[in-house]
Amino acid sequence: MSSEYKEPGPVLDKENPFESMMRRFDVAAEILQLEPGVYQYLKTPVKQVTVSIPIQMDNGQVEIFEGHRVIHNDILGPSKGGIRYAPDVDINEVKALAAWMTWKCSLLSVPFGGAKGGVKCDPTKLTQVELEKITRRYTANMMDVFGDDKDIPAPDMNTNEQTMAWIMDTYSMHMRRTIGGVVTGKPLLIGGSLGRREATGRGVMIVTLGAMEKIGLKPKDTAIVVQGFGNVGSVSAQLLREQGCKIIGISDVTGGYYNKRGVDVDKAIEYVKQNKTLTGFTGAEKVTQSEFLELDCDVLVPAAKEDQITPKNANKITAKIIAEGANGPTTANADPILNERGIIVIPDILANAGGVTVSYFEWVQNRVGYYWSIDRVNRRLERMMKAAFDGVYATSKKHTVSLRIGAYINSIDRVAKTLKIRGIYA
Repeated sequence: MSSEYKEPGPVLDKENPFESMMRRFDVAAEILQLEPGVYQYLKTPVKQVTVSIPIQMDNGQVEIFEGHRVIHNDILGPSKGGIRYAPDVDINEVKALAAWMTWKCSLLSVPFGGAKGGVKCDPTKLTQVELEKITRRYTANMMDVFGDDKDIPAPDMNTNEQTMAWIMDTYSMHMRRTIGGVVTGKPLLIGGSLGRREATGRGVMIVTLGAMEKIGLKPKDTAIVVQGFGNVGSVSAQLLREQGCKIIGISDVTGGYYNKRGVDVDKAIEYVKQNKTLTGFTGAEKVTQSEFLELDCDVLVPAAKEDQITPKNANKITAKIIAEGANGPTTANADPILNERGIIVIPDILANAGGVTVSYFEWVQNRVGYYWSIDRVNRRLERMMKAAFDGVYATSKKHTVSLRIGAYINSIDRVAKTLKIRGIYA
């Protein structure tokens, strides 16, 4: 194993993310024997909005950015989903992420539909003032879309509490009254929920422990590799270590960091706070991103980006369990390889659903004006995540399918039944 960083990461499949999602959807739809009309309804986004965002940059020049918001489905309630800022944002990615949100909310019995948004920009090349201008203009352009009882954004890649505060303020200024529930993931000071920042990582921890129990893995005997050391990855690593697991690998954009005796996660988190990345972290050996995913471990938590586990590396994964902290880290073409090898994959729509669940809690607290303790938030999150995991596991056994297909079966079935009860307005 080389300690020198040689390459930026594994060669990715060039799969259309929406088509990749639909391949899993189709398998579940066939098992459920969905009627053709219901099938078409559930696969088709309710609304797709693309806007231009003209901004006067700090240097005085005007630049035009492109923003998207896709409402995939709102049959269960107001649509819900994050907004990401990235240079590679495109409508197909946003459509796929919006659909995933529909299934995620349904799976957790959260009364939201699915949505997603994005602005095509490079936040690393923008000042704070420019980011605020982009956010506020994007919000103004989406005034007919957003609403605390219509469509509720949240943080995602390269957006955060401050971004949500700008959205809430812009929306509230247009409405001439403060409307906290129009976004979740806000700062605590303006109506955010305790436990929201850690919620996705905590959810990953809960379902990972559930899967470990199913195959008789005890935390003290479990070696875990976590790809990605942002909010989800770092919190997942920290909480799993607190449960007694050994975190032997962590990574970020600069490469992988491996220590078979165990990485000091708290030290790594503090290092990143001070240095922005893991570059120069001395508590582990440097490895390439490709080598990192293939490290000898019991559990792999891909918590970085889409399409990291592909047919090119699926045969080299050593983990017994993969807990998908990121959205779409495993391509559809890699699924059969992992299934044949008996690797348990806790799918993204289940594994990382802790975030939207506590976002729901935040929305509820905003609506009633009463805020919960951190213990209450965490207890309710654990109860909902465990119930969803147990339901998916039971369905996968009933139909002899993977946990991913079991999750799609449960979530699609709930949306389809709700559609039939509500009917089609014409």
